[in-house]
Amino acid sequence: MEIRELLLPEFDAEMQRTRTTLERIPEDKPDYKPHEKSMAMGRLAMHVATLPLFMKYILTSPSFDIAKGSDHPDLTFVSHEKLMAAFEQHTANARALLEKATNEDLLTPWKFSFGEYVISNESRALTYRTLFLNHLIHHRAQLGVYLRLNNLPVPAIYGPSADDRMGL
Repeated sequence: MEIRELLLPEFDAEMQRTRTTLERIPEDKPDYKPHEKSMAMGRLAMHVATLPLFMKYILTSPSFDIAKGSDHPDLTFVSHEKLMAAFEQHTANARALLEKATNEDLLTPWKFSFGEYVISNESRALTYRTLFLNHLIHHRAQLGVYLRLNNLPVPAIYGPSADDRMGL
């Protein structure tokens, strides 16, 4: 069995859950922050929408040094339409890369660093899981808190929410 066959169903499910969350981000509150140290809602939503782009780095390069910068898009929230378009584009591209990934690709170590500081040097499969998928889930959960604090409906993610009973 190919590792990608295990990863793709989870990828699809998590991207659908993320889509549902991003669809609820209001266009009129991009600067909302629950705390001075928090990221603004619009920027956080754009970060979540563009995180699937990280798959390009993981699966197409031998390493990535964040200190050298990247071609990652600007995280300025412009509109809900652009937020969703970015998410759909990067998700489709990430899925296409994952569909092509072989076991050899996914078991190859991938170094993620900030200059000389090594953040991770694990297999691409583990890096996909921790630095992409878990990272995305973490920030998606933050967006759920932002929604709640603004009295906006929080989507059901892994079970019913107070706003979305999932047919119950």
